[in-house]
Amino acid sequence: MAEGLKKIEVREQDPLVRAGNFEEVCLGYNKEEAMAEASRCLHCKNAKCVGGCPVNIDIPEFIGHVKTGDFEKAYEVISASSSLPAVCGRVCPQETQCEGQCIRGIKGDSISIGKLERFVADWACENGITPKKTAKSNGLKVAVIGSGPAGLTCAGDLARMGYDVTIFEALHKPGGVLVYGIPEFRLPKDRVVAKEIENVRSLGVKIETNVIIGKSVTIDELIDEEGFDAVFIGSGAGLPMFMGIPGEQAKGVFSANEFLTRNNLMKAFRDDYDTPIYCGKKVIVVGGGNVAMDAARTALRLGAEVHVVYRRSEKELPARAEEVHHAKEEGIQFDLLTNPVEILTDDQDNVTGVRVIRMELGEPDASGRRRPVEVPGSEYEIEADTVIMSLGTSPNPLISSTTQGLEVNRRRCIIAQEETGATSREKVYAGGDAVTGAATVILAMGAGKTAAAGIDAYLKGKGALD
Repeated sequence: MAEGLKKIEVREQDPLVRAGNFEEVCLGYNKEEAMAEASRCLHCKNAKCVGGCPVNIDIPEFIGHVKTGDFEKAYEVISASSSLPAVCGRVCPQETQCEGQCIRGIKGDSISIGKLERFVADWACENGITPKKTAKSNGLKVAVIGSGPAGLTCAGDLARMGYDVTIFEALHKPGGVLVYGIPEFRLPKDRVVAKEIENVRSLGVKIETNVIIGKSVTIDELIDEEGFDAVFIGSGAGLPMFMGIPGEQAKGVFSANEFLTRNNLMKAFRDDYDTPIYCGKKVIVVGGGNVAMDAARTALRLGAEVHVVYRRSEKELPARAEEVHHAKEEGIQFDLLTNPVEILTDDQDNVTGVRVIRMELGEPDASGRRRPVEVPGSEYEIEADTVIMSLGTSPNPLISSTTQGLEVNRRRCIIAQEETGATSREKVYAGGDAVTGAATVILAMGAGKTAAAGIDAYLKGKGALD
């Protein structure tokens, strides 16, 4: 490929080495590599990459500053739109968003926008550069429920507008899915997540942990008794789904949510933490999304032989291509067009294997993907002592069931306006996985940003800022 059309490759840990540790896989760009990659940008007048970004970062402008070596200015541009650039640079599906819209990608490789964003955010952290608060306090209070990507984004944007923001987090550490769901080797907690949370705090945002909304305090009480002028619900979707097949209650069957939470938040993979989790020698992960890849790659690092069982073909895998590629490099085996029908156990109710059936793809379903159909008489068994179910999650109904007038759909997701985040309950807004069901970090951030603008418009419309 001609010079300028090929991207600067990013350095990574060797697959055989990283399969045995929890250190970050991708090593990122150095200064020279970042500037060289930035120089490939065409700086389009009609920059489609910006439209592909859910938080609308001015991508050509920040890349232009990277090209000239003005990394502080590049960070200023990014942080005006994103509260979590070091996170997004690592976990966003850029290939289907900003990079997927890149004009350079028509005749060559798209610009590595995500890797450049990561470089700028990491540089800012290393050099003590933090986001700037742009407005004076307006005296109004907003409560944010959940400290995941939606909540942190909404809180950061509102704080920049001058609001007094308090985040209420149910767990003992802030970060939501960033700390409990995404493994250390993809997203370092102390070096990246904690620093980004501190940046949000530096804007004046307060975070209260161990507060379970619906139990410790209700949304109605926050508004009626504690004087919050508006509330944003960004509580995510942490309630795991199961298949309902025989043997699913056996010892050795986990939800991916529990497995990852124990490893990521409670450090089960570390010998100096007294929070172990059982991981057998042969592990089957059921599912094909990013969470399934995270669970599979975590189990591999804990010493297991790992099979990913997925009922469609590789083409339909919903996980990022990069995550699938990394998993294969590390030695994870994929049993595609295969679906579990029973979890096998011994007389002590311990998992001994999974009976599966081969599938073939039929006509497209409502999602547009071809529907998997069982092949009669094709059942066989895969030996295993641990099964991890990664079939998606839904919102916990505690908040909706304890808030008057808050409407949900049949999946227990809160109903909110796409344009503003407003719910059926006045003064209450919602966004992220609590509304959509499990999705990506960047889509949750986009929803948090939308809701912050919606709350600001609502309070201004009510004359609260007069």
